[in-house]
Amino acid sequence: MTRQQVAEIQRARMLRALADAMAGQGYVATTVADVLSRAGVSRETFYQQFASKQDCFQAAYEVAASRVLSILQAEVTSQGTALERFDRAISAYLDELAREPAFARLFMIEVYSAGAEVLAQRAEIQRRFTKLVIAGLGARGRAERFACEALVSAVTMLVTSRLAAGDIKGIRALRRPLVELVAEALTRLQVA
Repeated sequence: MTRQQVAEIQRARMLRALADAMAGQGYVATTVADVLSRAGVSRETFYQQFASKQDCFQAAYEVAASRVLSILQAEVTSQGTALERFDRAISAYLDELAREPAFARLFMIEVYSAGAEVLAQRAEIQRRFTKLVIAGLGARGRAERFACEALVSAVTMLVTSRLAAGDIKGIRALRRPLVELVAEALTRLQVA
């Protein structure tokens, strides 16, 4: 393997180690030493890739956010009705979070402990998520766009509360009531 390939593998191991450590201990209690021992790398290797624990966290957060946003992007731009696209998008989103609970916890919970810079990054991800929902549902007016923003905030809160409780099955179980809620809203819009 080339040095670049080795560095990429080590980076991926450190990001996974950070997510796993934080899933058990939280951001504040997790140390660089925890990451090193879980990833099986030296301190020198860590600092070749990251300036600090927060820098490593930001990289892991970006990986998690990129995965989630790319999944949503693919579904909201696919064929079908607005409801069908929403159903596929929310299913894929919830499945991804349930499949990767350590990264989901980092993405949804530990982000609040990682400092102002990461919170600004989170706010931008939330805006991008909202734009995808607006596009997928075809929201046009100000009230419709606000409803999409409220929907994204509600989804985020519902997922976060289940993650905090360790209820991974409960994350996937959100799909049906969310799809039903959106179906009802779309029906009301067509009637109005």
